[in-house]
Amino acid sequence: MLRFATILAVIAFSDAVHYVIPPNVSPLSQKMIDHINFMNTSWKVRIRTSNAERYSNSALRVQAGNNFDGVSLKYVLRLLGVHKDSHKYRLQEIYHNEIGDIPDSFDSREQWPDCPSIRLIRDQGSCGSCWAFGAVEAMSDRICIASGGKIKVEISAEDLLTCCRGCGYGCNGGFPGAAWEYWVSSGIVTGGLYGSHEGCQPYLIEACEHHTNGTRPPCKEGGGTPKCVHLCEKGYNKSYTADKFYGKNSYAVRSSEKQIQLEIMKNGPVEGAFSVYSDFLNYKSGQYRSIN
Repeated sequence: MLRFATILAVIAFSDAVHYVIPPNVSPLSQKMIDHINFMNTSWKVRIRTSNAERYSNSALRVQAGNNFDGVSLKYVLRLLGVHKDSHKYRLQEIYHNEIGDIPDSFDSREQWPDCPSIRLIRDQGSCGSCWAFGAVEAMSDRICIASGGKIKVEISAEDLLTCCRGCGYGCNGGFPGAAWEYWVSSGIVTGGLYGSHEGCQPYLIEACEHHTNGTRPPCKEGGGTPKCVHLCEKGYNKSYTADKFYGKNSYAVRSSEKQIQLEIMKNGPVEGAFSVYSDFLNYKSGQYRSIN
């Protein structure tokens, strides 16, 4: 099982020529931004529809800008929460044999309106825990969907992040595949957002402003992974063991647009990861494809 935030209906592709970013260009520099914006003028975009495909030289052109003003590259790299060794923890792959057209649009929120977790946006704070967040968010959604909207829970990112020893390195990156296997073998308790006091183990890392001005404190560099505790928050009405939810099985979906779409339509949101190249750090708008 994987979590994928959106269904991609538009695919960008470049000509056979590949552009190489000069090795002396810093990923967070203005020179990099200018280089990306110049190179993207040669991109083409293919827009898929249900019955035809049409092409444009400028539609959805990618633009770059400064997303990480005043922070170090070391801090940015820590936010890349899927560890480079995650390929060693691949799940068994399934294939959907259903034949039929994919609709032009599909919104899980509208398909399963009785499952509020699908609409929830969680904040991981200053921690490279996206591997855990993507997993527990999709798990929460799928529990609700499988129950016909009767079971509404928020599976705890805190519990998975801190207590799954085989899932990786906590705030320094993890393995999504191992997270799903852990849900099946060991179970995960419930837990809401930071300071929510919802569930057995709410998230303990404070929400922060990710390089924007707002009411929350700014995100900071550093910070360790909280310790694993096999206890629920004081005042919660269940024990840690009694609060656990277990997955029936875990699996991966083939890296095919249609296969991912079919999986979402059949079973709900999925978790996905992709390789991040230096130009992506400056992504601002448009349909992204690395110029490397």
